[in-house]
Amino acid sequence: MSLFLYEATPAEATAAGVKAAIAALGAGAAAAGGEFIEAQVAESNGRVFAIVEYDADQCDAEAPLAQHLSVDALTDITELVGPDQVRLVGADLDQIKAARPSAEYLVEWQLPDGLDMDSYLARKKEKSPKYAEIPEVSFLRTYVREDMDKCLCFYDAPDEDAVVRARAIVDTPFDRLTKLSS
Repeated sequence: MSLFLYEATPAEATAAGVKAAIAALGAGAAAAGGEFIEAQVAESNGRVFAIVEYDADQCDAEAPLAQHLSVDALTDITELVGPDQVRLVGADLDQIKAARPSAEYLVEWQLPDGLDMDSYLARKKEKSPKYAEIPEVSFLRTYVREDMDKCLCFYDAPDEDAVVRARAIVDTPFDRLTKLSS
């Protein structure tokens, strides 16, 4: 089984628009033989980050994915980026499936050229214990794109400043910090 990231812009940046976009993504994933794992939504309701799991056999044949998960097929979405294969780091997929947990903040980091997955994972392992220095922030999980273009890191924290301090403690930059809806 493989995980894929979709980044969607709902046709309407409202709670109802987000609900419709997530329902469309879930239906499209199911029609393509996938399992909808989770969706996190920007507080502005302007972006949805969705993770879908597909059987490894479908990963090579993107035709079914494109057919069921495209802007043409999903009228509740105006822009759809993906599928981008991702690796879950820092959490167990079965626990994510069981709990369907939310997060308060999303950090996006465009990974530097030349960084490979092994180096990324070694750095993550080395730096992660430093999060203990800022106990008000809980690192939840990361999805790293397999093409090493970027990663999405999810946190619970009292405010944006706490997330920024946590990233500084682990000496890891970021490109975008987004408050997620509850």
